Amino acid sequence: MSVQSRRERERAERHQLIITTARELAEAEGWDAVTTRRLSELIEYSQPVLYSHFAGKDAIVAAVAMEGFTELATELGRHRGLEPVVRAYVDFAETNPALYDAMFTLAVPLAFAQEETPQPLKDGFAAIQKVLEPLAGHRDLGLLTEVVWSAIHGQVTLTRGGRLPKHAQRQRLAMLVDQIQAGGHPGVLA
Repeated sequence: MSVQSRRERERAERHQLIITTARELAEAEGWDAVTTRRLSELIEYSQPVLYSHFAGKDAIVAAVAMEGFTELATELGRHRGLEPVVRAYVDFAETNPALYDAMFTLAVPLAFAQEETPQPLKDGFAAIQKVLEPLAGHRDLGLLTEVVWSAIHGQVTLTRGGRLPKHAQRQRLAMLVDQIQAGGHPGVLA
């Protein structure tokens, strides 16, 4: 093994250590606890070393979010049918609240539905779209996927924020699945 390849490996390991540590700290104490100073103490590297990997906290949050999108896409891809995919999405959000915040709530420079959208984001969208395809009928599949994803995300967010009662979350999601599976005709807003 050359010195150069060892350095590259060590740099990649340190990069991943920063992401993992930020994620673990955020899940334990919230994103406000994640600072470059705190991370440098936890990973036992100086702040300049941390900055050699990331421009700042926002870049670290974006890296955590990318990891989350990869995991979410993989998890959704394991399921067949709308109901299991919806359940997997909600379970992912409930199990990883700080990660979910990094992915969908915090301001990170990740574009959705754009040419430059990173592949893990596209893969998550595609996993939802795949189970909707046989249900789309006359509806535009891309728009249907956006509406369903938005509805699931909205329910997750409102329930987590205490705006909707937790005890009725599964019933709301079942109603959503029933409505999507029932099809219907395109609505027209006047």
